[in-house]
Order: sequence, then structure tokens, then C-alpha cells
Amino acid sequence: MRYILVVLVACLIAPAALAHAFLDRALPAVGSEVSGSPSTLSLTYTEPVEPMFSSIQVTDANGVRVDQGEVTGLDDGRVLVVTLKRLAPGVYTVAWHVTSVDTHKTEGHFQFTVKP
Repeated sequence: MRYILVVLVACLIAPAALAHAFLDRALPAVGSEVSGSPSTLSLTYTEPVEPMFSSIQVTDANGVRVDQGEVTGLDDGRVLVVTLKRLAPGVYTVAWHVTSVDTHKTEGHFQFTVKP
């Protein structure tokens, strides 16, 4: 009986321990082409993240940062937003690193294009 109780408790705790915050959607969207310069970039995650321990960097084709640097958390930490400088037509790369509220770290990158 004791063994069954231990297994049952482990099964209930394990899903929470394995959780990671993954990118659910972005605006501008991953791989998208947008007309005109977006004023912000918004990333939505599958679970809350800690804005203080997370970063978003947006760079142009020359590797120059075009974001304002400060990340703002919204929707109880599920959404991170960064303000962008005026973007000229071209391809932009987004690199993100987040720490979820349960301290797991994930990262990724993608591109979007600003059309003339």
C-alpha cells in the first residue's frame, strides 16, 4: 500500500516538474512578412515566464539590435513585449531566452521580414 501511495504522489508531481515555457505564438508571426514597421514585438508562451530573467533581442541583417532592450511582461507572465525602433525593409532575427516560473530555461530564434 505504501508503494502505491508513493507512485501515485510521484505521478501527480511529475507533470509540473517537467513543464517548460515554449513559444506559442509571436506578433509579428514566425516567418511572416509584414507591411510597415511594427512598433512592438510580442511573444506568447505556453506557461508564465519571469520577465526579469528573460530577454528578447531583435537584430537586423547586419546584426545591429533594433529593439529598445526592456522586456515587459503581460497576462500573468505568459506574454513578453519589447518595443522596436523604426524598422527599414529587410529581414530581422528574434532571439529569445526565458526562464519559466518553475526556473526551467528555454530559448529559440526566428525571423520575420518587413516589406517595402
